[in-house]
Amino acid sequence: MGRKVVGVSYVVAMAAVIVSVDLAFFRNRFGERLAVNIGMVLVFAAFYLRFIGGPWRPWTRGVSER
Repeated sequence: MGRKVVGVSYVVAMAAVIVSVDLAFFRNRFGERLAVNIGMVLVFAAFYLRFIGGPWRPWTRGVSER
């Protein structure tokens, strides 16, 4: 699977999780909702950079995909 496809599907999954948590738990609470959304984006970004790969690892480009 291409790197762009993985990135796009990851962003779609992140948006789905954020919207579902917003609707389920934080419908009328703006401050808590904003804090949790920022936290979820940071957690998703950390997992993406750790497990899918970041731009600072150019030596892994030729290695077969995990």
